[in-house]
Amino acid sequence: MPHQIARTGRILIVTAQPPSCPACALLGENGHEVMRAADAEQALTLAQAQPPDLILLDMPIPGTTGVELLNALNATPGLQAVPIIVLTATPDQTRLLRAFDAGAVDYIGQPCSAEELLARVQVHLRLKLTRDRLEQVARERQALVTLVAHDLKNPLTSVLFACEMLAQPDCRPERAPRYLQIIEDSTREALTYIHDYLDTQANPACAGGAASGGCAHLGETLHWLAARYELQLEAHGLRLRVQPPETEACVAISRQVLRQVGENLISNALKYARGGELELVARAGAPGYWQVVAQDRGPGVPASFQPRLFQPFERLHGQGTGREHSSGLGLALARQIVVNAGGQLWYEDREGGGARFLLELPEARCDSRCN
Repeated sequence: MPHQIARTGRILIVTAQPPSCPACALLGENGHEVMRAADAEQALTLAQAQPPDLILLDMPIPGTTGVELLNALNATPGLQAVPIIVLTATPDQTRLLRAFDAGAVDYIGQPCSAEELLARVQVHLRLKLTRDRLEQVARERQALVTLVAHDLKNPLTSVLFACEMLAQPDCRPERAPRYLQIIEDSTREALTYIHDYLDTQANPACAGGAASGGCAHLGETLHWLAARYELQLEAHGLRLRVQPPETEACVAISRQVLRQVGENLISNALKYARGGELELVARAGAPGYWQVVAQDRGPGVPASFQPRLFQPFERLHGQGTGREHSSGLGLALARQIVVNAGGQLWYEDREGGGARFLLELPEARCDSRCN
């Protein structure tokens, strides 16, 4: 079903007339949210505090010219796209041309009928709201493209790694089956992501539910990550040590999504840790929660960068190994996934040097939902 464009909106009327002016009353009676400003200063203050969908500018304006206010409104961040209609009882052509040049989109001669005022307002309001909706859809599409590209990067990187290892003249024959298994599993994982995204587009109401659906075994997840990335980490000079929970432990997040978060943490270590050991440890967290700790002995994260560590597209320039490209999205997406599942993901400096990421998720009862 197509998105419906609202028929009403927030309208700012700049007029020296009293609050009970006919235009204010008429628009309010027809369902619009009406704000009134008596002068230019008040108009700018109101528009910045609550950006309107449409501005009606009743000229002349006390203390300034209409063109000056139009210029000020169009120079204010967040207000450039707001349509402005000039109301005037003296439609002087030169004055109107200057108003249009300063950003007005239409004018209404005064007095005018209630029907004309409502019709003009409705036309520009619907154009504005339609444009806003199109811009929102464009942002959502771009976000989806970015998400798909990032999520496909990890499995495709694993495929490329295994292919490169198999092509080495000194590739050890006993490892070939493992490389082939990595290629097959990573390809299936990439196809699963694509199918999930297509299903999300076909059923938008299901979007965002993947993280909280089902549950996952922590021990099984850590062993899966080890099988997938042990050789890749070894090729980067990193040893992998996995410490699963001593008892059966399940968390309230789907298996596929938990693996995805773990892959992002390992990918971060591949980019920034320089040799040594990467540890993945599962342990009890706060009451009712389990933790997964990913820690290494790399350079860690500078204190100046830590406040931006989980922000999208933030990259730690000059700190990587030079062998991995960073999009600056992995940690931001991982934290959002974990928060959506009712958990937390944070960073702390490791005692003795290195980086430590802590993932905490709600405990779940291990049953048939733990796929």
